[in-house]
Amino acid sequence: MDPEAGSVTRESRLKFYKTTLCLAYQSFGVVYGDLSTSPIYVYKSTFSGRLSLHEEDDEILGVLSLVFWTLTLIPLCKYIIFVLGADDNGEGGTFALYSLLCRRAKLGLLCASNAPGDDISAYNSELPRKETVASSILKEFFDKYHGSRIMLLLLVLLGTSMVIGDGILTPSMSVLSAVNGIKIKATGLHENYTVFIACVILMGLFTLQHFGTRRVGFLFAPILLAWLFCISAVGVYNIIYWNPRVVSALSPYYVYNFFKKAGKDGWSSLGGIVLCITGAEAMFADLGHFSQLSIRIAFTVVVYPCLILAYMGEAAYLSKHKEDLQRSFYKSIPEVVFWPVFITATLATVVGSQAIISAIFSIISQCRALKCFPRVKVVHTSNHIHGQIYIPEVNWILMVLCLAVVAGYRDTDVIGNAYVPKVPANQRFVISRIGPPEFRLFHCVVRYGYKDQRKDSHDFENHLIETVADFLQCDNNDSELQAFGRKFANRQQSSSPEDVSVLRLENGVNAGSSKKTVRFRSVGWNKELEDLTEARESGLAYMMGSTCVLASETSSYFKKFVINIVYGFLRQNCRRPATALGVPHTSLIEVGMVYRV
Repeated sequence: MDPEAGSVTRESRLKFYKTTLCLAYQSFGVVYGDLSTSPIYVYKSTFSGRLSLHEEDDEILGVLSLVFWTLTLIPLCKYIIFVLGADDNGEGGTFALYSLLCRRAKLGLLCASNAPGDDISAYNSELPRKETVASSILKEFFDKYHGSRIMLLLLVLLGTSMVIGDGILTPSMSVLSAVNGIKIKATGLHENYTVFIACVILMGLFTLQHFGTRRVGFLFAPILLAWLFCISAVGVYNIIYWNPRVVSALSPYYVYNFFKKAGKDGWSSLGGIVLCITGAEAMFADLGHFSQLSIRIAFTVVVYPCLILAYMGEAAYLSKHKEDLQRSFYKSIPEVVFWPVFITATLATVVGSQAIISAIFSIISQCRALKCFPRVKVVHTSNHIHGQIYIPEVNWILMVLCLAVVAGYRDTDVIGNAYVPKVPANQRFVISRIGPPEFRLFHCVVRYGYKDQRKDSHDFENHLIETVADFLQCDNNDSELQAFGRKFANRQQSSSPEDVSVLRLENGVNAGSSKKTVRFRSVGWNKELEDLTEARESGLAYMMGSTCVLASETSSYFKKFVINIVYGFLRQNCRRPATALGVPHTSLIEVGMVYRV
């Protein structure tokens, strides 16, 4: 054997190992931010619904077992073992899979397969591939039905569009929620300051993108590693100190026992369990920025065991402190290390949005290559990893949209509605008063989720009247008072004892806690309720606008054809707003307006 050849082989192997470990280190700051911060809210979300009625050890250990097996089956088995191997020359994501179909199976509509040398791939394309029965049937189906190819492309574009939309909402929510965490201690901090701080952080986050994935990864990786170390160390402490028996929850028997005890409430809580794998798709979407081996090493060696220890420790704490289910994560942190962990959690939450930003760069680059996106400038930020890219136009557009979302909505709950498919019944109506009480005018906002079904008008009217009546009566309940949005703040004033009612509002659960006294006028309450009842008996009328656009007499024939005939046909045959909202025809008053253009 030639000694020089052996030396070269040894050096190349050492270089490969060094490069892989370096990429694995960078991936902590880019890929795993969202996935690593999920312990903050998983238990809180899982026990927020009807499962809160089952706060026993069996349910807590059952949730832990579900989280463990979800993390094991989805990120570890599905993504690490299988999905990462389905890349397109090192690229991952939705369009990478579609590109493979276009080139290998000739199933797509795009022209990627027409270029010379398209069959050359890093996957030994010169070797003959054996088609399975399933792949043959699938290919025959797409060849026979051309419309299926169109549907496939539309699904790919839809999935890509949703990822890009998520790239606007995720940084906005993560940064704003991190800044709002300061209010835990600084309770008097005004909302304007939190919005301003969040906007500054977002501008800094997007400004850093031009340095490239390598430098951003090196900058953010220490934060995520410190975060993973903190939650795993706290987890080990809680397991040893509170309940070492939680280790037994790794057995799938506890999953069976959980559904046996919780029943339907257990099935309805699975949405909270899914939150433990939020961000897992970034391992595939961001594959082009790293390598298969580096992502596998980072997740298997560090991320996976740290997350399991964190969830086990939180379950151990909850088994002894069931009253803290709605704030379990921060409550489970020992007081001595609370502030360091809290600051690290805030930074990690901000860094968590980096995964989706990098994924968007990769996806848009793939769309551009397949002629599904306008030609934009793609900057390759690495001489060694071709997938590490930066797209200036997309970066600044994302930043502007994120700033608009934060400045416009100013609240994480409102931003999160883009994800409440259903709106809870107690949050459907938002009532406020217009003018003085003598006017008997109210402003009502009715909110529906995209999966909510509009019920019949009679049911809607009953709920509306009941909500207005509750608004007028304003029960001695602090949560309801907050839901009305401090509408009575403008009515608070000092009066004589004959003119005021006094509400005592308890802070906290214990009856012995401190109390507030809120004073407001009670003039006309009974009268207003009587008028409301009379109005209900008289019936409700719905006033809706009905707009019509017509072409002017001086318009061209083409314009008249498009507006008067095509638009008129669509307007006459499309479902009207009153029909979609279930408004009865006998109660409808339409106000017409004709525009001539």
